[in-house]
Amino acid sequence: MKAWVVPGYTETRELGSGASGRVVLAVHDATGTPVAVKYLSDRLRSDPAFVGGFRAEARLLGALHTPYVVQLYEYVEAPGGAAIVMELVDGIALRAVLKQSGDTGPEAALVVLKGSLLGLAAAHRAGVVHRDYKPENVLVAADGSSKLVDFGIAADHGATPGVAGTPAYMAPEQWQGQPASPAADVYAATATFFECLTGRKPFTGQNLAELALQHIEAPVPESDAPEPVRPLIRRGLAKSPEERPADAEAFVAELEELARAAYGPDWEERGQRKLAALAALLPLLFPSAGGSAASTTAFATTSLWAPGRAGWLGAGAALALGLLLILTQAGALERTGRAVAGSVSATTSAVPLTGGPAGQASAPPTGSPSPSASTSPSASGPATPSASAPTGTPTSAAPPSASSGPSEPVAATPPTTPPTDTGPTAAPPTTAPPSPPPPATSVKAVNVTSFRQTDFTAAQVTLSVDASGPATVLLEWFSGDSRGTLGASEGSMTFSAASAATPRTLTFSGQGCYWGVRATTTPAADAGAATQQILIRRCEIR
Repeated sequence: MKAWVVPGYTETRELGSGASGRVVLAVHDATGTPVAVKYLSDRLRSDPAFVGGFRAEARLLGALHTPYVVQLYEYVEAPGGAAIVMELVDGIALRAVLKQSGDTGPEAALVVLKGSLLGLAAAHRAGVVHRDYKPENVLVAADGSSKLVDFGIAADHGATPGVAGTPAYMAPEQWQGQPASPAADVYAATATFFECLTGRKPFTGQNLAELALQHIEAPVPESDAPEPVRPLIRRGLAKSPEERPADAEAFVAELEELARAAYGPDWEERGQRKLAALAALLPLLFPSAGGSAASTTAFATTSLWAPGRAGWLGAGAALALGLLLILTQAGALERTGRAVAGSVSATTSAVPLTGGPAGQASAPPTGSPSPSASTSPSASGPATPSASAPTGTPTSAAPPSASSGPSEPVAATPPTTPPTDTGPTAAPPTTAPPSPPPPATSVKAVNVTSFRQTDFTAAQVTLSVDASGPATVLLEWFSGDSRGTLGASEGSMTFSAASAATPRTLTFSGQGCYWGVRATTTPAADAGAATQQILIRRCEIR
């Protein structure tokens, strides 16, 4: 059976696949602009929790107004499938760069950290914690710029979704299942910064218990990093979240002050050139190279643990901690009823799209950034502390060895209340710190300005939204036999309020005589949802 394809887009080739689905390179039919389309696997579409998490990831991407996070174009959900249409970043994962070069040098590492923190800062302002920051989820473009991807296990600030993340980068409080906080993202970004500086992870262990003990109790290895940047390592990897910067935005200010003092005012330009040169050593990994998609499934091995030199006292502590972690995670999974597979994501800087394709998905909104960023698919899958368990990893990532410890996500739970869409991003700043958070958006009303049948199975709808700022629109369509009742769901899509006036073509498969639409916004409109219904031509009474 042929796989479902988002209407209005033509697939070019697959970029990658993982436990939760696949990512394909596609072309927007109306404009010829390349995009990345992330499809939820058919197997997971039968699980409402997975579908909810996938939908929440799309809403979150639409809410992040920053050039340092991949931009959402469209989210389309129909009986045949669900997909996120994103900007295509023609670049490679930071993991591939580190695997090739070992380390990046201090200025390039500072560039990676700054871009990552600015992306995380946008999420933190929206009240969301990424929870799975790692080199696999940072894409480096040919010009040395970078973008943050894969919000598949993001959670609301203060939520307690259980133990989740990638062990090598998890903050001490994540291991203990404490509420999600921006300080945990700061920790993970600093751990990646350390790896860019030294070519190795800050802490290692032969299994989850040893690795957890290192993160929770071992001294911060700041002496292994270049002396000028040690204050950043010491602050970002502090054991207590209260001793770290409160969020990513606060850490950016500290980074810029230290970088200028240590490396001069041109540090960022030099660092970006160095990062671009390292990425250029791997030309065949860029999506624009046109190579075939490699499997994103690798095998990670967790060795059976022995105490060794640590002594039996350390062995007992690590074993007890390991059992506690396993029980904590098992409890979290029992509460959710599942272990969530990690998400696949790929991104790339795209020319702004205009017009609208024929089909359910409309054209991505105009005003997207100019092509300067980079893309490569990234996949992450669930991992548990078992030996030789297959887990989804990016193609560019090497399987973790016994000395480096587990490096796959422990568990994933989708965010439950994602923020609203802030629309397309602007061109990235060069040296300026992030601006203050924008005022809260207020939506007065959403209206259906036009709804008409265009074919036996299709209709066209146009909306208007009266909002004081960026907002997200959820459009749903239905068919039934009763006037005044929307009937059975035929599909849904999410887009920014700024593009609401773009006509959208809806496909109907039901036999009902009445077709209806419902439009709701996030934040909710003062006047509530907008609905409209039409009697189709074959049922009209003449």
